[in-house]
Amino acid sequence: MDRMTAEIVSYYAERYDEAGRLDRRPQARLERIRTLELLEELLPPAPAAILDVGGGPGAYARPLAAAGYRVRLVDVVPAHVEQARAGDPPVDAVVGDARDLPEPDGGYDATLLLGPLYHLLDRQERVRALREAVRVTRPGGRVLAAAISRFAGPLDMATKAELTDRVLDEAAKLITSGENDPSIGFTHAYFHRVPELVSECREAGLAEVTVHGVEGPLWTAAEAAAGGPDADAIFEGALKLARLYSAEPELIPMSAHLLVAGSAPQSRSSLVDDL
Repeated sequence: MDRMTAEIVSYYAERYDEAGRLDRRPQARLERIRTLELLEELLPPAPAAILDVGGGPGAYARPLAAAGYRVRLVDVVPAHVEQARAGDPPVDAVVGDARDLPEPDGGYDATLLLGPLYHLLDRQERVRALREAVRVTRPGGRVLAAAISRFAGPLDMATKAELTDRVLDEAAKLITSGENDPSIGFTHAYFHRVPELVSECREAGLAEVTVHGVEGPLWTAAEAAAGGPDADAIFEGALKLARLYSAEPELIPMSAHLLVAGSAPQSRSSLVDDL
């Protein structure tokens, strides 16, 4: 295990409760609702075989399994694998790295990467993870991957009234570098622009690439309104606009998370030719 991977494992095992994340804040609730809706829209019907790479404690693997999908989860954090196995319904889960999956070629109808890309700082490592997802997906099958928008961190800090001069300085650097400063919040992570996310997917061999904004452009308003008298109405409005503007190009990067979908090549030879 390399140093950066060890740091990510330590972060989730010792410092951050990923299992409760999607229930804590309006942004996270929007993320969960819209991700589940997009999975329903974009995945093949059950009982398709789904590989959930970087699936954490099973936030999406579990409802997919309950809906009749045949799901296997792979995560680099052993504690997440234990949580996924222990839930109801239990998830078939193993420890593994998105860059070197312990799975055979073409064994799944669809593969999810709903976390690994933003923990890989180097472009070639992200492309490597995407290529692994393509490898384990049957020809023509779906690959869905999540990324964090380049602008999510500073927008989030602003909603919490934490947009200090230091944060603004880091936000200016982030525009160019894409690399999050863990001393301000979160951990080491890479935040994408939409065109480079599409480029990485195409370099990995994916076809028919499309991108959705997950939380929509009003997630910051829902965050700022939390606990106030209009919180529920603003949340519902944000959710409706997230659905309406999901694929609107000009508004996609205003979401905190991006969801990219593509198709694995129809033949293994076409993938090999691209490498």
